[in-house]
Amino acid sequence: MPSQDMRIAVNTRLLLKGKLEGIGWFTYQTLERMVKDHPEHEFFFFFDRPYDPAFVFAPNVTPVVVHPQARHPILFYIWFEWSIPYMLRKYKIDLFLSPDSYMSLSTKVPTCLVIHDLAFEHYPEHFVLSHRLYWTHYSPLFARKACRIATVSTFSKEDISKCYGIAPDKIDVVYNGAHDEYKPLAPAEREEVKKHYADGCEYFVFAGALHPRKNIVNLLKAFVIFKQWQRTNMKLVIAGRPAWKYDEVEEMRATMPFKDDVKWVGYMNVDELSKVIGGSYALVYASLFEGFGIPILEALQCDVPAIVSNTSSMPEVAGDAALLVDPSDPGDIADKMHLIYQDEALRNKLIANAREQIKKFDWNKSAERLWDSMMKCVQ
Repeated sequence: MPSQDMRIAVNTRLLLKGKLEGIGWFTYQTLERMVKDHPEHEFFFFFDRPYDPAFVFAPNVTPVVVHPQARHPILFYIWFEWSIPYMLRKYKIDLFLSPDSYMSLSTKVPTCLVIHDLAFEHYPEHFVLSHRLYWTHYSPLFARKACRIATVSTFSKEDISKCYGIAPDKIDVVYNGAHDEYKPLAPAEREEVKKHYADGCEYFVFAGALHPRKNIVNLLKAFVIFKQWQRTNMKLVIAGRPAWKYDEVEEMRATMPFKDDVKWVGYMNVDELSKVIGGSYALVYASLFEGFGIPILEALQCDVPAIVSNTSSMPEVAGDAALLVDPSDPGDIADKMHLIYQDEALRNKLIANAREQIKKFDWNKSAERLWDSMMKCVQ
């Protein structure tokens, strides 16, 4: 068993105010609970830039700014191989948790590594060359050196084991949860959201950073086909920030038919996004590859059914609360959009199934499972 005064360091460089996305939310939700559940231990949060005090969740957390800011492969190397080992020694750390798939090869401190997905191994063309080369070189080394690996789905566990030759019993599944703000909207509130974001019309929604893996071009093509099949005022609301390799989406956005029926609302904080998802008719999430796919769970928690890809982790997360599509086939995506639009009984059945499916996912359980994985490093 760990000692009562264990000193635990955490890589918290993705806790960025107003910029929390998938990995950032996983870090936030699990750590907020963990540090409060384990007041007997000291936690040292390693940021790579000035931090927001809101991320210092409890009195047993010491925030430390570690230079340089690590947002490029050369700086990744310096931060993880030089700066982090120094800080681990300086603060006499007993255990290191890194929730963003990176770690240090230059320390003997036991490390629990969270790997969310291996998308770059399956779709290398979607990533900037410099980052891809770093990840493909270092990720297998990280996976082998880590004392324990946590990942966010059974699919990802099997993928990591197969790609990197890691024994399955070294990998623990720690599911994501969804923020408490994601909940069903009252009818009047839903009408207000529709009025504000979709000209008062029903709408499909997509939420997530806009880059090639999210398959936005095929989503737009599918929406055009749907509109050609179905005379309706239905809109498509796309919530997310442009990330990388966005040119094809921009071109499609400018030239597509029915472009005025697509509403681009940009990055949103949780308060806004929970309403936009909660007010929608259905989520359409035809991503090419996901380690989990948090927007799927967010939609289900809002009593919003989903249309999701039949690949990677997405069927595992959606369960019986979604229609599955081939993400490479805009016609198939459009067909499922048409089906859920036409068949209200089917939509209601999916909503009922969603209420059962969401019981499998809970941030409290996630924090406990991550803690259990960490403790296997020091027992």
